[in-house]
Amino acid sequence: MMNTGKAAAETAARPTGQPDLTLLLDMDGIVRDATLSGAMADERIESWLGRPWSEIAGETGGDKIKRMVDDTRASGFSAFRQINQKFPSGVEIPMEFTAMLLGDRTGMLVLGKNLQAVAELQARLIAAQQSMERDYWRLREVETRYRLVFDASNEAVVIVSATDFRVVEANLSAVQALTGRQRGNDALAGREFLLDVAPKDREAVHAMLARVRERGKALSILVHLGFSEQAWILRGALVPSEPGQILILHFTPAAIAAPSTEQLEHAAIKELIDRVPDGFVALDAGGTIQHANQAFLDLVQVGSKPPVIGESLRRWLSQPGADWNALLAQLRRYKTVRLFRTTLRGELGSETEVEISAVDADGEQSYIGVLLRNVSRRFNEMPEGDALRTALGPISEQLGRSSLRKLVKDTVSIVEQHYVKQALEHAGGNRTATAELLGLSRQSLYAKLNRYGLDDRDTDAQDISED
Repeated sequence: MMNTGKAAAETAARPTGQPDLTLLLDMDGIVRDATLSGAMADERIESWLGRPWSEIAGETGGDKIKRMVDDTRASGFSAFRQINQKFPSGVEIPMEFTAMLLGDRTGMLVLGKNLQAVAELQARLIAAQQSMERDYWRLREVETRYRLVFDASNEAVVIVSATDFRVVEANLSAVQALTGRQRGNDALAGREFLLDVAPKDREAVHAMLARVRERGKALSILVHLGFSEQAWILRGALVPSEPGQILILHFTPAAIAAPSTEQLEHAAIKELIDRVPDGFVALDAGGTIQHANQAFLDLVQVGSKPPVIGESLRRWLSQPGADWNALLAQLRRYKTVRLFRTTLRGELGSETEVEISAVDADGEQSYIGVLLRNVSRRFNEMPEGDALRTALGPISEQLGRSSLRKLVKDTVSIVEQHYVKQALEHAGGNRTATAELLGLSRQSLYAKLNRYGLDDRDTDAQDISED
């Protein structure tokens, strides 16, 4: 132990900095002597002498001091611990202490280092981090506002690199003008802009972009864009940016001939669909939304059409796998679906019970028309509830004749049979979809179908139809 105390003393004597507080304790932890560094010479600590160190420390330091004293007695030195040391003036200063046993076991030497400067640096660091966080969120807010204004603009705007004329960014109006579809700007990002210009206009557009790059602006020209080669007036401006300059291109529709009767009829029909009080969406063969009316936007709690275009309908179904697979299976088999019940989950968390009617329109491009009606208010009046109450009627007549355990068992069996049958009908006989609706494995579903006599179709044929 003598060697241990000597090693600890030598470690403390290394030139790692002058201690700000030195305490000499006896083996019971009583302060016998105390010394302060010059930086803390204003404190008067004579009142500490003869008192336990744990008594003169701050309110939270007692337990730590007791562990330090115990460790020093047992091993000859203690680990470093941070304690808020309270001084006679009333000031509490965060300090880091370590203790070591004197060689002759006559007492303990405690060395303390003032951590107030470190605490202040930590406070400054935290304040700087919070300031950076606030600046970051302000930047995100500005970016979000820019994005909303950029995408909501009715004028087509494309940002291209001034070096290679590749698209950096495009708003929704520009994407639709160039591709003919309502998609995100990632459909154009990185693409060479001249590829979406009609071949006959590419040379003139290239020359116009070169003039904008050299002079900062150029006269507007007439260009034809996209597959339909619609006429637009193009104007551009040079904007400094990092890491290089960019060109902002504005497109304004050129004056065109009056629309034909067919176009007017198409617009009238589209407007009529948009005003239908029930939700309507047009899907492609993969279930991606190509058109949606306002009633559907209200059901899924989305403010405008662009965010839903290109998304899958299953995104808003409460059970995407089961509901979508069951609906698709019935469409493939019968081409039409009526009274298909499911739940739509809105973007803000609301859930709406709906009844779906759908049709699969075969043609050169297969589309699916889906009508969604809000029927949550009349679900309680559906005959399934009456059927279940009728099936449970005989159970009440067994009261007094059967035990409670048998009554509960019979009730559970009737309810389980009812909902297994209802789920099977809801999924159009598709057992995989039925199992997903009920939250069961296929093996568990087969067991229940056999138990209630609902397995009346050929198993091999059913498996093949599901695959």
